[in-house]
Amino acid sequence: MKPVVNIKPGSEGSKAKYWIEEHYKYVATTTHDPQDLPLVIERGEGVWLYDVDGNKYLDFTSGIGVCNIGYPTHPEVKKAVIEQLEKIAHAAGTDFYNPYQVMLAKKLSTIAPGDFPKKVFFSNSGTEANEAAIKIVRQATGRKFIIAFYGGFHGRTMGSLALTASKNVQKKGVFPWMPGVVHVPYPNPYRNPWHINGYEQPEELVNRVLEFIEEYVLDKILPPDEVAAVISEPIQGEGGYVVPPKMFFAELKKLLDKYGILFIDDEVQMGMGRTGRMFAIEHFNVAPDIISLAKALSGGVVPIGATIFRAELDFKQSGIHSNTFGGHALASIAALKTIEVIEGLLPHVQKLEKIFAEELMPLKEKYEKVGDVRGIGLAWGVEIVVDKKSKKPDPQTRNKIIKTALESGLVLLPCGKSSIRLIPPLVISEEEAKTGLEIFAKAVKEAVSA
Repeated sequence: MKPVVNIKPGSEGSKAKYWIEEHYKYVATTTHDPQDLPLVIERGEGVWLYDVDGNKYLDFTSGIGVCNIGYPTHPEVKKAVIEQLEKIAHAAGTDFYNPYQVMLAKKLSTIAPGDFPKKVFFSNSGTEANEAAIKIVRQATGRKFIIAFYGGFHGRTMGSLALTASKNVQKKGVFPWMPGVVHVPYPNPYRNPWHINGYEQPEELVNRVLEFIEEYVLDKILPPDEVAAVISEPIQGEGGYVVPPKMFFAELKKLLDKYGILFIDDEVQMGMGRTGRMFAIEHFNVAPDIISLAKALSGGVVPIGATIFRAELDFKQSGIHSNTFGGHALASIAALKTIEVIEGLLPHVQKLEKIFAEELMPLKEKYEKVGDVRGIGLAWGVEIVVDKKSKKPDPQTRNKIIKTALESGLVLLPCGKSSIRLIPPLVISEEEAKTGLEIFAKAVKEAVSA
């Protein structure tokens, strides 16, 4: 199967142009880009998207990491959801009890890393899952401060926004957000404050980050016994799909345990099989104290978030935290079946990782403007720069690549200051993967050669 683009996306006289204009009349401004991403989606099928003009695109975005098991709804999930709709969808899971959220909580507690009892709080999104994590660590420890990383993204509500540090526009005009957060450098092998080549000197980079946390933050800014937690994505998503050195989280956990500080693992974008493991942190041999999930948890059928945590950290009193839609019966059933489907896809994702590496890594050697290529499983980032020596970000060329690819039938999304993420649904075939990677390589060649 090949993409088919007969009508230029968003062109004059197209149906897409009409709907984009209507969108801006009635829908709030968020993160749309009508110049480089004029895509108006009408329907989906497997790993393919169809726009209102009948164009057919290969999707390398998974609905921003939500539709890991494809479009419109995986048949097994669809069957389970229809059966549940015949029973009940919303069962007020935070005031009444239902078996569906218990089954999902039990499943998540079982598959999450860590040989200790766990509990789960259910919500509607990633930012809510992280808001719950903030409350959990503060009330459990009696400590108030949280350390987060530059480049991290944890949501846009006023608590999670305080943790987020991937783009300053995310905080523009909305101060004050939650106090009590201090940011530190992330061990980005390609771009870090110490200009260390983290691919060649991973231990040196990790040591610098840990030294910064202990000798500067914990010694000069925050009393260690007042720091509740450190939060981090296992692989930074919005920050550029940045993969840290393999030993980083194990060494970080040792430091945190020394001071009784908890570790929150934000798996909202990287969890649910994206990296070839159910949880991306599994690649780093660490058991977090808290894990936040959302996006792909229900296969895109119903919004759901989850915060998995050590049972001993549970809220000390009824009413400290709750919500309306948490433990939603339909969402719980969709998530249970989605997890089952993803468990069967993990070997496939691991196999496809090799294909992505073989096709993407050579671009770094071939083109001066391709500064870095990094990834695990089906989570890949390609960073576009002015030149390799300066490493200066080149968002203009990055955006041109995305637009060129779209016009050739491949849907991509930006991340970081000048990176492109390649995150197709996990159900993608080898043939479809190679088709998309071929289109991407041609788009890169056209953009950097202009």
